[in-house]
Amino acid sequence: MTPSKKTIAVEKKILSNAEYSRRNAQRRRVSFIFLVAPALGWFLAFMLWPLLNMFYISTTSWNALNMPKKFIFLDNFVRIFHDPKMAIALHNTGTYLLVGILGVVPFAFMLGFFLSLRKPGYRILRTIFFSPSMLSVAALAMVFLGLYRPNGMLNTFLTSIGLSALTRVWLGNQATVLGALIAIDIWGGIGFYSVLFFAALVNLPDELYEAAMLDGAGYWTIMWKIAFPLMLDFIGLVVILQFLSILSGAAYMILLTGGGPGTATFTLGYYLYDQAFLSHRLGYSQALGVMLFFIGIVAIVLIRRITSRWSS
Repeated sequence: MTPSKKTIAVEKKILSNAEYSRRNAQRRRVSFIFLVAPALGWFLAFMLWPLLNMFYISTTSWNALNMPKKFIFLDNFVRIFHDPKMAIALHNTGTYLLVGILGVVPFAFMLGFFLSLRKPGYRILRTIFFSPSMLSVAALAMVFLGLYRPNGMLNTFLTSIGLSALTRVWLGNQATVLGALIAIDIWGGIGFYSVLFFAALVNLPDELYEAAMLDGAGYWTIMWKIAFPLMLDFIGLVVILQFLSILSGAAYMILLTGGGPGTATFTLGYYLYDQAFLSHRLGYSQALGVMLFFIGIVAIVLIRRITSRWSS
């Protein structure tokens, strides 16, 4: 039975539509490749390749840039587990992480919530709170060096209010030096992350706050009972950023303390710097870098799971 002219026309139309869809999909794929290629090339050249190279160097004994590498497989990682300095670095880094996260994230969230209410003057306050992050690390180190000196601003203030017994050589005392460095991170971190929280909180519907106020809720209740649960995913992101910043950070140790006095500020980040640039054990330093990389990955996964579970 021969098909009618109408059936043939319909079949031709279907085939033409299919061909058009196929060609359109092909054009989309080509356009996507051209759009993504520059970013992918940048990622491969400046991110993935250095990361892979770090893994390779971690399996070598390389004691200077002008010295040959010697492949030793996993010896550097075995050494990490027998290194007595690792216990000190882990303890100091753990203390830094605990205080640095708990001292920044809750207060940054509260400050960001206050800014999100957009009271008069909030734009000026937002700029003031964010200003520490616009200063270089070296500039901040000099500011706090002047603050912590034996005759600096902090001791002068304590003496002027009759608390001279509390004065210390803050950066030269093993009992106070780590706390002094953590205070710098807290001072700068609260302002920086409060602006991030502000940017996220202003996207919450105003109707939620208005309905809560009609039910008699105050700002404190709204902040912790409404805004906080809705922001758990973003809070998890902030915790991750602060965790990674502290885990690999060593700038203030390098500029102010050199890991001392003694081993009081000897953290994992500083140990990596010490092995790479002071002791010139490049292979071992990259093994430490690999360890920090996997610690960061595990922390990211755990933090995301915890915040996702709480927010669900």
